[in-house]
Amino acid sequence: MAQLTDDCFAFSGPLLRLDDMERLIGERISPVAETERVPLRGARARVAAVDVVAPVDLPPFDNSAVDGYAVRHADLSPDGDTRLRIAGRLMAGAGAAPTVKPGEAIRIFTGAAMPAGADTVFMQEDVTVEGDAVVVPKGLKRGSNRRLAGEDVPEGRVVLAAGTVLEPQHVALAAALGIAALEVRRKLKVAIFSTGDEVVEPGSARAGAAIYDANRYLLGELLERLGAEVTDLGILADDPAPLAAALQAAAAGHDLIVTSGGVSTGEADYVRSAVERVGSLVFWRVAIKPGRPVALGVIRGAGGHSAAFVGLPGNPVAVFVTFVKVVKPLLRRLSGALPQKLVPLPVRSAFAYKKKKDRREYVRVALRRGADGEWEAVKHPQDGAGVLTSLTETDGLLEFPEDVTGIEPGARVGFISYAALMG
Repeated sequence: MAQLTDDCFAFSGPLLRLDDMERLIGERISPVAETERVPLRGARARVAAVDVVAPVDLPPFDNSAVDGYAVRHADLSPDGDTRLRIAGRLMAGAGAAPTVKPGEAIRIFTGAAMPAGADTVFMQEDVTVEGDAVVVPKGLKRGSNRRLAGEDVPEGRVVLAAGTVLEPQHVALAAALGIAALEVRRKLKVAIFSTGDEVVEPGSARAGAAIYDANRYLLGELLERLGAEVTDLGILADDPAPLAAALQAAAAGHDLIVTSGGVSTGEADYVRSAVERVGSLVFWRVAIKPGRPVALGVIRGAGGHSAAFVGLPGNPVAVFVTFVKVVKPLLRRLSGALPQKLVPLPVRSAFAYKKKKDRREYVRVALRRGADGEWEAVKHPQDGAGVLTSLTETDGLLEFPEDVTGIEPGARVGFISYAALMG
């Protein structure tokens, strides 16, 4: 399991900025040590444990980038067309390529190895074939339409750095280099649960004052999307002793435990007292809205294993925002992934907005085309952190940095899509 100290999340300031939070995670949290070798078919979303070095050149030989005719550039007339004898035909995957002699051309197809002596390829649509000869125009530069061995990747170059979260394009690059399996960090094991006498399972009978549990499903889907193995502990009773026992049992077999609600200072916030029975809890009052009350700590499990603990706010929109901005960086660090830098895309605001200084705020918006064709952001009409439709009816979040206190309509603002936030 993850190796954590009781004070790894300790912070002495009044409010923790997101940049400082990510710095502390990078400094104080170590990735899981265990690795495994997986075939390419199972490598997507895994984290490369070591640098992947190209064992061969890519492409492995000079080849044609087009269907056409391979020629010697030295044979071409600088003043007009050149007539060359067609001396052969070369398909992709063919054996030894023929040698092009002076005054000759070889009919060649995309991907075929360049014939010895040839250095330039004319596209078939740019030439005229006359019997056993081809007439090529003037003006083509030496080396045109030829792909050189190693021009994509030279042998010995690091093509995938350790910490890369493997996406389809990374898997394809490994395959193109002849690599059949990759060394990756093991998957993180994450436990989730909900508490509260008012929370019931979807599909079950609901009393008048009860609510269906949405946060646990939100957390499970977000975690699985990031490649974690999720254990759903269900809904735990509002009782510190059973809660503490469940937390300690989960810590023995998991790297991270995530819940929502129940960690503030209220009398009915049983999760906090349960965590303090079997571990340590440090309240990071993160300078973020929606969110702010985010609790982090360490749970000591049986056998000396420890798990990180994150307690998120109870409202689902706050759960989403704090997950993508707090839990996700922690999860990436634990998994050995490189830090992710999401760059907000500039769009035009269609509304005015005011906020407090020294707090980063995220506003739910939909994108639409303005009258001039430019993309502009429209704020969802409901601000409440419990309004789930404010996530389903919008496209992403506007990010307002700590030093911004307000904007007016027409201002340039930074937009981050939900797909980018969750990926």
